Amino acid sequence: MKWNTNMPLIGILRGITPAEVHDHVAALLDAGFDAVEIPLNSPQWEVSIAQTVAEFGHRALIGAGTVLKPEQLDALHSMGSKLVVTPNTQPAVIRRAVELGMTVCAGCATASEAFTALDAGAQALKIFPSVSFGPDYIKALKAVLPPEVPVFAVGGITPENLSIYLAAGCAGAGLGGDLYRAGQSVSQTAQQAAAFIKAFKDATK
Repeated sequence: MKWNTNMPLIGILRGITPAEVHDHVAALLDAGFDAVEIPLNSPQWEVSIAQTVAEFGHRALIGAGTVLKPEQLDALHSMGSKLVVTPNTQPAVIRRAVELGMTVCAGCATASEAFTALDAGAQALKIFPSVSFGPDYIKALKAVLPPEVPVFAVGGITPENLSIYLAAGCAGAGLGGDLYRAGQSVSQTAQQAAAFIKAFKDATK
């Protein structure tokens, strides 16, 4: 299975609650997103992910972030979650997710971690935290990675610096605090989502 979304931006809704999730996911999808990650350190993530998959799974790649343990994957699979995003390189998690037919974007920082993730079956890589390493580091790392593997910049990505990471070779980005912060209004989410979509389109004309 390969990464397959039309817009290579992952909306990260860390801290979202079940009562809020519908409206914020709808705002992301209306703006043009088609991949959404709800981290497992969010309140009642099981409810939020199951609800989001049921309502929007036909329109977008919906799944979980901050996935750390293989046993979490069985629960995610049972609720129809298709996306698994990890903050680290854990081969057992990646292998189990792939066995269950899920798309894995594995967190890594070094070439060794990147190839460990790919060997375990990850379909995409996220360089985290990208802003700490910078675009030059990612460009150098990309030089040794298989060109067909999409690399996502995650951590500190804003509408203003997104183009720099795309120019360094990233296919897209995972967007956290500059897209959504727990408790913000739906209108704020919609505004930030539109800014990121515009930045991506402007950078890839």
